[in-house]
Amino acid sequence: MENSDQKLKSSLKTRHIVMLSLGGAIGSGLFLGSGQAIAAAGPAVLISYILAGLMLYVVMYGVGQMVIHQEIHESGMSGIVKAFVGGRMAHFTDWVYWATWMAVLIAEEAGVSTFLGMLIPGVPLWVFALIVAVLGTVINLYSVRAFAETEYWLAFIKVAVIIILIVLGAYLLLINDTHLGFTAPAVQKASTSVAPSFAPHGFQGVLTSLLIVIFSFGGSELVAVTVTETENPKEALPKAVRGILIRIISFYVIPIFLFLQLLPWSKVSNPNAPSPFATIFTKIGIPYADKVILLVIIIAIFSAVNSAIYATSRSLYSRVQSSTHGIGKQLNHLNKNQVPIRAVLVSAAILFLGVILSAIFGSHFWGFVAGSISFTITIVWIMLLLAASIMYFKRKETGHLFLKLITLFVLALLIFVLISQVVTNPVQLSIFAIVICLLAFFSYRKPKKKA
Repeated sequence: MENSDQKLKSSLKTRHIVMLSLGGAIGSGLFLGSGQAIAAAGPAVLISYILAGLMLYVVMYGVGQMVIHQEIHESGMSGIVKAFVGGRMAHFTDWVYWATWMAVLIAEEAGVSTFLGMLIPGVPLWVFALIVAVLGTVINLYSVRAFAETEYWLAFIKVAVIIILIVLGAYLLLINDTHLGFTAPAVQKASTSVAPSFAPHGFQGVLTSLLIVIFSFGGSELVAVTVTETENPKEALPKAVRGILIRIISFYVIPIFLFLQLLPWSKVSNPNAPSPFATIFTKIGIPYADKVILLVIIIAIFSAVNSAIYATSRSLYSRVQSSTHGIGKQLNHLNKNQVPIRAVLVSAAILFLGVILSAIFGSHFWGFVAGSISFTITIVWIMLLLAASIMYFKRKETGHLFLKLITLFVLALLIFVLISQVVTNPVQLSIFAIVICLLAFFSYRKPKKKA
């Protein structure tokens, strides 16, 4: 029976929050999208990864500061920003973030289907989708602790594989093992001009790759949604934030650098290759390495699906938890484990839509969804940073001059990126993102004052 006094349970520990910040960020954006990002910018893609990583750190530092200086923590992304940007913009942020993660569900589902099709050819996509949907839904329905523990170990597998790649890649560079086909591209470039080889598509290529890179990093901000289900958010969230820059360098910049050193960038970005990870491990000559890496990639992307179900269900619940009638009342129900079961079911159902769309649009579908997500992720980052900026200037104890200046600089940079995305990318992506934003903005209704 429903109980209006029910609240989300604070059962997430610091180790869960740290791994969740990894789990949301390491998915198809790294394993599938890194090749596309390299194709867009060439070796200069490293600039995109470093720049996006620095922007993300400033955004998440602001989130950590907002959590620390709030006594009452409300659910959803709106609970973080409402005190600083007001009810309408908090509502806008929540719904845009919800739409973002709904699109992530579809994108990651498309990624899982792509890799499962490579691993087990001939099986219909709907079979893979059914397995992913059932597993993700059951894990999220049972309890938040079940979700967190599952995500913790899935994220652990991802990290382990990336560390193995880094160790093997560093070893191959040290011995310069040319008999495996690693011909030290850096040496080959010595006789040519530096600029064309490093940035073959110029500034436009770097800017274009930011779309995919920002999509790749999207998910780190998921920790902000966990605030009402974390045992000690004022300790756990800042700790997760402090490690973001190190994780970005360790799990994105170093692997991409190794890809570019071990193989010519044009081969790393080959659209017919399953993944730069699979290409490298296959080149090493380990038996069935390509199959093993495909399996790990599938696990990694399922982890992102798992996180996406959590993020969408909590974002939806935060918008309907106070509803007393209609659909909102139906969706704000919590089960005995204090899980918003109906919000989870609504969010998980999008996986089946993803299969249909993936079947219709084929291999181009992932790129389309990833591009549209980049728009909305950028908007969410802007809203988080705007709220943090307002806090820094309103409260003397929250920000010194350098912090205020760097925050304003990154805010301006994100706005520039957003405008560039709208201007330079396919018109259907811009229309899609604008429609989402307009619906989110104009759907706000002021809460009725109690008599």
